[in-house]
Amino acid sequence: MAQNFDLLFKGGTVANHDGIGPRDVGVRDGKIAAVGSLGSASADKVVDATGLHILPGVIDTQVHFREPGAPDKEDLESGSHAAVMGGVTAVFEMPNTKPSTTNAPALEDKLKRAHHRMHCDHAFYVGGTEENADELPELEQLPGCCGVKVFMGSSTGTLLVAGDEGVRKILTRIKRRAAFHSEDEFRLRERRELVEMGNVHTHPVWRDVETAVSCTRRLLAIAKETKSLIHVLHISTEDELPLLQECKDFATVEVLPQHLTLSAPECYDEWGTLTQQNPPIREARHREGLWRAVASGLIDVMGSDHAPHTLAEKDQPYPKSPSGMPAVQTMLPLLLDHMNAGRLSLERVVDLTSHGANRVFGIAGKGRLAVGYDADLTVVDLKRKETITKDWIASRAGWSPFEGKTVTGWPVGTIIRGQTVMWENELVTPSQGEPMRFHSSLKG
Repeated sequence: MAQNFDLLFKGGTVANHDGIGPRDVGVRDGKIAAVGSLGSASADKVVDATGLHILPGVIDTQVHFREPGAPDKEDLESGSHAAVMGGVTAVFEMPNTKPSTTNAPALEDKLKRAHHRMHCDHAFYVGGTEENADELPELEQLPGCCGVKVFMGSSTGTLLVAGDEGVRKILTRIKRRAAFHSEDEFRLRERRELVEMGNVHTHPVWRDVETAVSCTRRLLAIAKETKSLIHVLHISTEDELPLLQECKDFATVEVLPQHLTLSAPECYDEWGTLTQQNPPIREARHREGLWRAVASGLIDVMGSDHAPHTLAEKDQPYPKSPSGMPAVQTMLPLLLDHMNAGRLSLERVVDLTSHGANRVFGIAGKGRLAVGYDADLTVVDLKRKETITKDWIASRAGWSPFEGKTVTGWPVGTIIRGQTVMWENELVTPSQGEPMRFHSSLKG
């Protein structure tokens, strides 16, 4: 008997956990119902995917959508618009908003704000502090929470846990894997005098390699002592990699496309404060070290650290200029361009953008293109050349340091739970995002 689906992709190439090959994908009731040769099947809608690759939906596990608190920079609607335009089907949003997401009412407020406004599926971090450490075991299990995020070095916002005792207090209480911004706040304070007014080239001098290395060394020691699972965000130095390699049984690692694409001092020469972020873009040796870590499998997850600011704010003389850049929309195009340049395989792209997030964070029903999983698909044209333009950027910030860059490989479609949300650079089905689910917090 011929199968019938709600949506059927025919003639495409599936890139998945079990390899790459020509396969059709059938979707029914928002789930993947069949993968294989479905020549006799029918569907309410059939998409000819000839010449296209179908990937598991891209998951960006680090974005800052600035709501509540800074709607001039971004909000949940505009940030998620940027996400789906870039082929991203789900995001983890960070807690350093105003107010910070450090309690149940703040988390519930974000979930309500996201309802029927966000275009992609979503989960929210709870910020870990010394003050809320005792409540974190309950907070991290709330629906819509992807885990606890701790800032060991100051960045945008007021969240900060600088000392070892505070980190230890948090890790001894929670059960899920906690994510860390690993820069040593004490060293940052000591080196603040090295900042030169108007000279963004001093950003990586102030926030130097040892600032990252010393903090990561401390963090790994505490996590080992407390037998805790940790996730170290946006690794930026070659020097941290041997430390992390020794701790892979409990520490997972994220890298950003920015740190794989840009290098100092060239990025500051060309783009100035637009490429100012925390931790900083560093010299080429660190970029090449990170690429070796990608090749070796040390890196588990690719995140964008989408952290938009207005151009007016960025145009202020350093260090008044804030750190961060829009990045969720350009993450996949940059990775596909690197793939076409031979820096990594398509299998590795898929592992870093979907399978890795599934493994590291225990996401339920997402991160694989397999029967029974949510029908989250990112459809790409690996041969398509496009230039990143200001007009294409959907972030409210309205700019990108990659403006004018021509890439090979482009997101054609973003399918979320069987709904075509983006197709050929157009938002087709808006405001249908739902909270993500996690194995650790599922009931029954």
